[in-house]
Amino acid sequence: MKLLTRFFCYLLLSISSICFAQKDKYKQKIDSLIQVKSPRTFNGVVLVTRNGKVEYSRAYGIKNAKTRIPLKPNDQFEIMSNTKQITAVLLLKEVEKGKVDLHSPIKKYLPSLSQPWADSVTVHQLLNHTHGIVDLEKPLAFRPGSDFKYGNLSYILLGKIIENVSHQSYSQLANELFKQLKMKDTFCYAKSDLKKLVSGHISNEKGLTVSNDSFINDENMPADGVISTAKDLSVWNDFLHKGKILNADTYQLLISPSVFSEHDVFGTAKMGYGYAIRIVKDHRVSYFGHTGLGDGFTSLNVYVPSSDVSIVIMENQMSEINTLYYYFEKLIRDIVLQSSLIKK
Repeated sequence: MKLLTRFFCYLLLSISSICFAQKDKYKQKIDSLIQVKSPRTFNGVVLVTRNGKVEYSRAYGIKNAKTRIPLKPNDQFEIMSNTKQITAVLLLKEVEKGKVDLHSPIKKYLPSLSQPWADSVTVHQLLNHTHGIVDLEKPLAFRPGSDFKYGNLSYILLGKIIENVSHQSYSQLANELFKQLKMKDTFCYAKSDLKKLVSGHISNEKGLTVSNDSFINDENMPADGVISTAKDLSVWNDFLHKGKILNADTYQLLISPSVFSEHDVFGTAKMGYGYAIRIVKDHRVSYFGHTGLGDGFTSLNVYVPSSDVSIVIMENQMSEINTLYYYFEKLIRDIVLQSSLIKK
């Protein structure tokens, strides 16, 4: 009887070990995925961390289609709209200093605006894209606070507010914050100092073509002008979500859904949107996420608070086919969300 009991215990342990091993093969799954050639190729860096420690790190592809130099994990990428979260944090730091009231009209901080809507649109509505501004010279598309329309213009205006109340340039403030956080490979784009920035590419069935388009300049810097690495973005997640940048109340403003919107990277249903951060529940996991796209670059930054897991995927390519923009980013995220790294 004892022998039989031991046998069944051994059998159960063996089955559990096999199931766990199968469940835990996320590294092999990502390795296999990024080598897939169709419907497009992967060209970028993947980093997964837990509790601040690296769990998975890979660079696959090239820095430049002409030189064919292989990518390295610490190469720098344009993070495009993931910049907006940094801008939101810089603005909230001014709120903490008492220099900005989120529910005041933007005219208070941008007195040069002559448009009538400057007296009705609030700072809060710029942060969560419910302002209705489509062009500085045109009427509002909708009543402020009544709808959601994502875009760069509101964050360009937020950058001007930050500069007006701080009496410093956006780049100065952002670069100072990166230095404080020891994000040594992160900086605001500057043509005079590109450091280890890789080339952006446009991809199609013929391969990669270096993108010569760059929309980054001083004006739109707060919307999409930060350069970073996968490691530094995971450091950013660590500091931000553990209360090391903003105080607890202000942080809650950042991550609380104040409007609901849809984004195909995160599913077909509407989800909460805070200040440059999406609040998502998928695969029975709640997480924060945001995307970046443009100039031949694609990025996805995800943080799972319950597991202290960061998933950062950065590519120096954009597909010509919009349905393939985030093809690998979504699949890699899903592999990790379903792995043993995540507490459900």
